[in-house]
Amino acid sequence: MKRLQVFLTLALLTTSISLFAQQQNSTSNNDETLVGQFRELERKSGNYRANGIRYEVIRLVDLNKIKTNIFDSINNANASIKELSATIARNKSEIDGLNAKLQETTNNLKNVTDEKDSMSFFGAMVGKGTYKLILWSIILGLLLFLLFFIYRFRNSNFLTHQAKTALADVEREYEDHRRRALEREQKISRQLQDELNKNKK
Repeated sequence: MKRLQVFLTLALLTTSISLFAQQQNSTSNNDETLVGQFRELERKSGNYRANGIRYEVIRLVDLNKIKTNIFDSINNANASIKELSATIARNKSEIDGLNAKLQETTNNLKNVTDEKDSMSFFGAMVGKGTYKLILWSIILGLLLFLLFFIYRFRNSNFLTHQAKTALADVEREYEDHRRRALEREQKISRQLQDELNKNKK
């Protein structure tokens, strides 16, 4: 966090220096940037040499003013850093919430897709392809069962018709046989009666 503060402070100072460099031609004595204030401090300062070393003399009031301005800039930078950190934390929290909602929506979509692509068959969820296969298998089985029963019915009907025809033939033969037997019996009875009548005479 301290590195970030130092970085932002340097960025603000660099920005101030850049602004000063862009406005170098129009710089006046009342330049309120830190760079302008330092230039003004250098302009107002005196210098002297002692023992071959050059010294700059700066008024303490001017130095304290620049120091106060620097601390104000640092405090403003720190406030901006805190505000940006809070914004980043809020954005991260919001992103995490949105990611959770996206995951929930994705899961719901997957569930809806699975439900759409499957059907309930006797309480069990099966895919549409499996459901169609089972349904067509049942329909085909019932159709084969129906064809088998139609075949059995027609076969039974044919056998019944044959049996009725055979029964009618037997009944007709029986009637013919009974009629012939009756005629024979009547003929024999007449012959017997004739013989009896002959014997009585």
